[in-house]
Amino acid sequence: MKIEVLADVDAVARRAAEIIAAQSRAAVAARGSFTLAVSGGRTPWAMLRMLAVEQVPWHAVHLFQVDERVAPSGDPDRNLTHIKENLLSRVHLPPGRMHAMPVEEADLVQAAARYADTLRAVAGSPPVLDVVHLGLGPDGHTASLVPDDPVLEVADVDVAPTMVYQKRRRMTLTLPTLDSARCILWVVTGAEKVAMLERLRNGDPSIPAGRVRQERAVVLADRAAVQPQETQTQP
Repeated sequence: MKIEVLADVDAVARRAAEIIAAQSRAAVAARGSFTLAVSGGRTPWAMLRMLAVEQVPWHAVHLFQVDERVAPSGDPDRNLTHIKENLLSRVHLPPGRMHAMPVEEADLVQAAARYADTLRAVAGSPPVLDVVHLGLGPDGHTASLVPDDPVLEVADVDVAPTMVYQKRRRMTLTLPTLDSARCILWVVTGAEKVAMLERLRNGDPSIPAGRVRQERAVVLADRAAVQPQETQTQP
């Protein structure tokens, strides 16, 4: 795991956008397409706005969601609402390239299975995404993989619905899907993340984030999210 510590939230968002853009160009040059899965959060919305002005071969991009809350279309709780506002309204992504999680359907298990079918059709079987962007919750959750959820133990499903968390059921990519990504990009900001970032760095399996594979991971953190003595860029 490589860790970069940056000055503030804006610097983290900017660096994340730069990394995604560079990865997109390399992937299209090597394989002809780029697959990206994004999570939600305030810093990621800034990241997406900055990504919109980077040099990205949007004609070759497939955009997926890491997770989504079960809520109506256009609801501010939906990550898709913010993806549209902060990215899709600013770039030209070809039709059919935004793969939204179908959380409005009544049968979430079947809906998750269909989303997994789409994922495999685009990214292979098992799916290998080029970049998966993740956040880190103060309780150690990432994606919508939360403490004590049975979905954490899933080994043979790529996408799954979750239990209720913060008043909403959700749909999420599972650990095997995250682990297979060519690059995992963590975006971690805020003083409330200090303890969990340290546990993430140590690969603590008692928190969901600590169970994500670390070999191809990059963590971008602001100074507030690290201990004062750790404010230098890590190798």
